[in-house]
Parts: sequence; structure tokens; C-alpha cells
Amino acid sequence: MTDHPRRVTRALLSVSDKSGLIDFARALAAHGVELVSTGVTAKAIAAAGLAVRDVAELTGFPEMMDGRVKTLHPNVHGGLLAIRANAEHKAAMADHNIAPIDLLVVNLYPFEATVEKGADYDDCIENIDIGGPAMIRAAAKNHDDVAVVVEASDYQAVLDELTANAGATTRTLRRRLAAKAYARTAAYDAAISNWFAEQLKIDAPAFRAVGGKLIQSLRYGENPHQTAAFYRTPEHRPGVSTARQLQGKELSYNNINDTDAAYECIGEFDAKRTAACVIVKHANPCGVAEGADLVSAYRKALACDSTSAFGGIVALNRTLDADAARAITDIFTEVIIAPDATDEAIAIVATKKNLRLLLAGGLPDPRALGLTYKTVAGGLLVQSRDNAVVEAMTLKVATKRAPTDAEMRDLQFAFRVAKHVKSNTIVYAKDLATVGIGAGQMSRIDSARIAARKAQDAATELKLAAPMTKGSVVASDAFFPFADGLLVAIEAGATAVIQPGGSVRDDEVIKAADDAGIAMVFTGVRHFKH
Repeated sequence: MTDHPRRVTRALLSVSDKSGLIDFARALAAHGVELVSTGVTAKAIAAAGLAVRDVAELTGFPEMMDGRVKTLHPNVHGGLLAIRANAEHKAAMADHNIAPIDLLVVNLYPFEATVEKGADYDDCIENIDIGGPAMIRAAAKNHDDVAVVVEASDYQAVLDELTANAGATTRTLRRRLAAKAYARTAAYDAAISNWFAEQLKIDAPAFRAVGGKLIQSLRYGENPHQTAAFYRTPEHRPGVSTARQLQGKELSYNNINDTDAAYECIGEFDAKRTAACVIVKHANPCGVAEGADLVSAYRKALACDSTSAFGGIVALNRTLDADAARAITDIFTEVIIAPDATDEAIAIVATKKNLRLLLAGGLPDPRALGLTYKTVAGGLLVQSRDNAVVEAMTLKVATKRAPTDAEMRDLQFAFRVAKHVKSNTIVYAKDLATVGIGAGQMSRIDSARIAARKAQDAATELKLAAPMTKGSVVASDAFFPFADGLLVAIEAGATAVIQPGGSVRDDEVIKAADDAGIAMVFTGVRHFKH
């Protein structure tokens, strides 16, 4: 064998996650490997009837300071870092009675899980591992001689090599494990540093680290010639990263991106207040509605733009029921995502074998703090999540006429949706449903025209006497720089407008609204989404 085999004679095991530990330790012992361990891990191994040395026997020091100091010792790090073929290193080991450690098995204190469960500051600090990362990095650096395992999922790979190679590991495996080890400690340190920045309210720390754990390797990225993978960050936010996929084809990069957009939008609608549905195509909502139940909300959302909804993503804010499942499966849909689903609904969706059904277990909180990231050439843009919600805004009537109660209800609905549509954004809404959406245009007037045209197309398809924009309200994600975009909305039939305000031409825009007798409300909050 030419892959630089290294026989494993001694292993140091120190794990917080005991999954699979005993079976792994027993298999190592069967290969003649001496087991060394620490604290609770050593007790668990001994309780299984296996011979194990406490690390204190190697160091000559007991665990101290509540376990903070136990492996930070030359007898441990020397055993990990010594280059076996280096004569000087071998002499130092002999002079100081340092025994080699050929396999290190460590998973870290559960810092991320401790933060996720809302533990207090001191508890989070105590769950920052020091000895574990130090050992992992030492073993990974010396991977020519030492194998390092940071996840139970790699136990079998190590055992397979020991069996195939007469108790030895190969350099190929050791390098792969070393790369994973450094990535794990990097993600761990990223979680800690970001937590500290949050605790100290530092918006722009001097260094920003981002880390995640692989959820799945993807077939390709946005296009077939691009590679891609999906990672979970420490933030536990209900959505596609937390969802359980019950059926359907493997999610693609674009599926994941679109499903995230749909579920973030549906989070704006409190399930206790109303049933709601969001249909997304290419990361933009093409139909959103509230209803007495999910099937009503879905049908209203679909009516906005049934052409774009074909092959789209459907997000729901309540448990998917049988009626909604039947309606949704009537047309080709890529993904359904909901907090949960009834058994009957699951069975109905199962008749469409390629349709992905995701159950996220909850809804994202639109008010929650958090960070979003976007890459640019050679850099990373980091910002706080847009957690502004229209219910918390101070709405100012800018026109002579104030909106009616029904108009105000629809205005707030439309502004919720506009937050999740790519800029420039125009959203027409009527009776708590979108009736025209213009997204991602270079000028706001084009978005207003496109949204109105889509409403005309929908009217033709539904055989309506007039587009549903007649008597609707309209939302703009940013101010109208000129009155022209507003005039398009008025021509389409809008009777009330909600927008941030703040243009140097606000007076011109307000006058156009007053001249047309429509109501206009300023939010003072912009919702650009690029």
C-alpha cells in the first residue's frame, strides 16, 4: 500500500455527543487500540466494560477548574503534534515520556445549541470549548501521522480503513478528516464571534466570520455548469433550512432560493389572525392572499397570475389540509411548504410523486433580529434583516382624503407583500389579495405598467368585465420620484396608495393624488429588496 498508512495504537476520545461512542470504542478496542479519555466520556466507556485510561494518567494532573483544564498539556499536544519520522521529535518524546496519540475523536461543547435554546450569558460562556479546538487543530495540522474525527458520522469510515489496512488509516482519509476538522472549528469560532458581536451590539466588528454545516450537496447551482451546496447556519429560523421533506424530488438550488422567498413572505401573516397563501416564481411573489381558510387564500392568490404560478412555489401559514392540497395539486407545482400537514393532505400530495412537500415546523418571525449576507467580488455585504412591519409603522395621511377602513386594510396588506418583491416594486391589492405585481424593473413607472398589464391579462383569463385593479389599492416599496408612476396606478383604477414618502417631489405626487381624489398614506419606511 502506498497511501502512507499510519497504524492506530492509541486513541484519545473526548465527546459531548455520545451518539455511537460505545460501539466505536468497542470496535477500536477490537483492533488493539488503547483508549484514553476524559471525564464523562471515560466514565461512559468504562461503564460499557471497556478498558480506558483517564487523560490525567498521561498529564499527571487531575481535571481542574470545573473541567476547564484537562487536556491543555504537553503530554497531550506532544502526542498529537510529534512528527513520527522526525528524529528530534522522537527524542523529545522519549526524553519527556510522551506517548503518541494516533487518533483523536472530539466533538465540541454544544455552544450553538446552548445559544439556540436561549441560555443566559454565563451559560453560553461556559459552553465555549477551549481544549477541544486546540486538540483538533493540533491533530489536523499533523494529519500525516494523526487521524482526527469531529463527527460521529465519520466513525464508520475510520473503522472501514482499520479493517482494510490491518489497523492503519490512509493519508487520503486523514487529509479529508483534517480539512473537515478545520472547517468545524472555523464554523464554531464564527458562531462564538457573531454571538459576542450581538451581545455587545457591535454592528460592524473588525472581522466577520460566517460558518455553516452542510445540509446537502446540490446537483448544480442556478445553472447546470455551476456547482452548489446548501448549508445551515447557527440561526434557527423556521424555513427551508429547518424543513422536513416528506416526498418529491431532491430540492435544487433555485427551489431552495424560491422556497425561502415564499416562506419569508408568508411569515408576515399571523396564522392566528388569518389563513394566507404566497405563490412565488423566480424569487418574487406572483400571488398573495388572505382568506377564511387555506383553500380560499390559495384560489385568490392564484387568480392574480395563474400563468406565472405554473411550476411555482406555494407557501402556507397554517397546517396544510385536504381541501388546500387538492386545489394546489390541480396544477403543476414545484414545492409546497407549510408549518405542518394533515395525514389526509399528505396522502393527496403523495399522488404527485415529483412534488416536494416541506414541513417547516413553524413560521419565521418577521420582527426578529438577524443578519443577511450577500457576496460581491472580493467581499461580503452584511446587513441587519429587514424586520420592519407595517403594523408598527406610524402611518401618515398625506392627501385631503383619508383612506376608508377597507382601503387601509388593503393598503397594509399590500405593503406587507411589497417588502418581499424585488425593487422597483408596485403591488396592487383588493380584498386582501394581490391583483397585480410589478417587480425588479429599472424604473418604477415600468413596474406600475407591468402590474396593470398583468391584471388585464388575468381579467381576460378569468372572463371578468374589468381588471381587478379597478377599485384596488397600490403599494410602492419606495417613494415615487415623479407623479408619472402614480398616474399609471390611478389609470389602472387604484383608489388609495401606500408609499414611504420622502421624495423632493412629494408635493407634486400628493397634488396628483388630490387631483384624482384618491387617498395616500406615507409609512416613512422603505422596503428596497435587491
